[in-house]
Amino acid sequence: MDLFPLKIIGWAMAPKMPAELVCAALRLAIAQRRPAPGLIVHSDRGSQYASKSYRPLLARHSTRASMSRKGNCWDNAVMERFFLNLKIERVWQRDYANHAEADRDVSDYIVGFYNSERLHSKLGYLSPNAYERIVAATPPIGVSEKI
Repeated sequence: MDLFPLKIIGWAMAPKMPAELVCAALRLAIAQRRPAPGLIVHSDRGSQYASKSYRPLLARHSTRASMSRKGNCWDNAVMERFFLNLKIERVWQRDYANHAEADRDVSDYIVGFYNSERLHSKLGYLSPNAYERIVAATPPIGVSEKI
């Protein structure tokens, strides 16, 4: 999730959570955003985020890892809330025939609803996509040359 517009920008699904799963999600996020060097990527303390495949991927894209302290759940509160919304608004209302069907449906939820239509009070009751469009169209604030 890009925390500025609360937009989901990278995701991947699998029956288990190997390191390659988080690498796939990170690659999708990087491809969508093409971040400048120095981006901070926050995660929980799962072993996948300290793996021999994930850490070099961060380094290759000049990003820095950030992990919560042990027992500090508040750092990931925004993502935990997203996962709850995903379950309540979509997953628990469906009976998937197989993993591929679930993968398609969750992707549809993210792209077709969460990022495009779901309103967020923190964004002035706009969707993440609408908020990004408005911010992109807003001229930057000028800075005075005088000291």
